[in-house]
Amino acid sequence: MICLIEFRIGGYSPPDSTHSRASVHFKESLEKKTVGAVSADIFWNILDFGYRADDLLSMVECGLLTMCYFSTSYLASAVPELEVIDLPFVFENEGEAHSALDGALGEYLTEKTEERTGFRVLGYWDNGFRHISNRLRPVRTPADCEGMRIRLQPNDVHVKTFELLGAIPVPVDLKEGIEKIVSHEVDAQENPLANTVTYGVIEHHRHVTMSGHFFGARGLYIHKNSFDSWDADIQSAVRESAREAIRTQRALASAKEAELRAQLESEGIEVIDLTAEERAAFAEAVQPVLDDARGRLGDRLFGLIEKS
Repeated sequence: MICLIEFRIGGYSPPDSTHSRASVHFKESLEKKTVGAVSADIFWNILDFGYRADDLLSMVECGLLTMCYFSTSYLASAVPELEVIDLPFVFENEGEAHSALDGALGEYLTEKTEERTGFRVLGYWDNGFRHISNRLRPVRTPADCEGMRIRLQPNDVHVKTFELLGAIPVPVDLKEGIEKIVSHEVDAQENPLANTVTYGVIEHHRHVTMSGHFFGARGLYIHKNSFDSWDADIQSAVRESAREAIRTQRALASAKEAELRAQLESEGIEVIDLTAEERAAFAEAVQPVLDDARGRLGDRLFGLIEKS
């Protein structure tokens, strides 16, 4: 069969990351289901080509790339409802987060995203719970964050959260953030363990606190006009392959975090687990962020989380 569709997948991580491996699963599944009608190429890490990570969104929205995965945080300015995912301590564990994103909450967020952007949304990958790493000292209490310059994603909720913890937020894109970590212009950062290791942060930070303060979701975004132009059987194959890739990525992510923690400990990195009381102290310190979000976003979004 003659190939009708050239499908270009963009990412911002190396080939061995859980997101890249899930991208391979998606590619192989889609090509198999469409029996030659679709040919998919993967561009693992656009940072290697001189782009910023967030260039992926505009590249997909204009159709230069067909699909990408990306942190939902970066779309919150266009889709304020996405902010609910980024609220501190809103999910207790991965199972609770997955249930919400696969259920009513995810459906609502997908609807709002598709209304306001040039994307169709195929689902949500797991970018893990975010933890604090730093080069200065162990962090067990909000007071330990006092005066720490911390690289954050460009996201108002993240900034406000760490201001309440006494840190000095430095919200910049990933590429610039890595440069600041290497040069010690910042003292700390927060990321899932996979990112902390993948991007070489751990070479500069010897303290990791398993704070789990934010849950990270990465949306699967596809060029809306392209998707809408395809036959129903192609659309169905894309969605089925995406669902398979989501299951694969989440399983890989869970296994990878356990593996990476063991690796860090074997390399002499101090990995700190918070007690229930210590975690509660962090949650109490940032409660104004949740109160403010509920006032702006309304009770409906919080109700969707509670139903999951």
